Amino acid sequence: MTGSRDPREAAEREMMGDPDRVVITDKRRFDADGTPRATVEPVLEGEVVSPDPDPEPEPTDPLAEMTATAQRVSAEYANYRKRVDRDRIAVVEMATAGLLVGLLPLLDDIARARQHGDLTGAFKGVGEGLEGVTGKLGLERFGAVGDAFDPAVHEAIMAAPEDPTATVAVCAQVVQQGYRLTGGRVLRPARVAVAEPSPAVAAPSLDLQPES
Repeated sequence: MTGSRDPREAAEREMMGDPDRVVITDKRRFDADGTPRATVEPVLEGEVVSPDPDPEPEPTDPLAEMTATAQRVSAEYANYRKRVDRDRIAVVEMATAGLLVGLLPLLDDIARARQHGDLTGAFKGVGEGLEGVTGKLGLERFGAVGDAFDPAVHEAIMAAPEDPTATVAVCAQVVQQGYRLTGGRVLRPARVAVAEPSPAVAAPSLDLQPES
């Protein structure tokens, strides 16, 4: 009786008997249910495993790139124009303010002459013409008796008696009027005498009745 032979041994015997014969050996390993096992290549110690190469970039649309570039350039140009316009306005305002500050003493003389009734004849025409020109340049006069005192536009040079009718500090007297541009820039604060409200008005007492 012939015993069972190892298939691998039988293949080797056949290959030795016929040297030209090609024998393919399946080295895969199978599980009990016949499923082939996944083979894992061994990694030697010190061997560097190179990562997968980066995927190639997706192709872009040239038209979309040109459109994005045009939009970016347009936005940058618009910002540049706004900045230039803003700087130009600031330069013009500074030059105008410097001119008007030099004319304030003349305007003070015209205002005093008007108060004393001396603004007559040719001097009246010159004074009113100068006031008209400065008004066109954006100059405004401010400061009146009764205005609420604002340290941003008023300069307190003296204290006046308390005002029993006021609830906040007010301008009791205007010693010298102030000037500013229409944009709000103050060229000279108004010099005033400040009257504080009386304590009874500023902090009214609370009359609390005891509970019965």
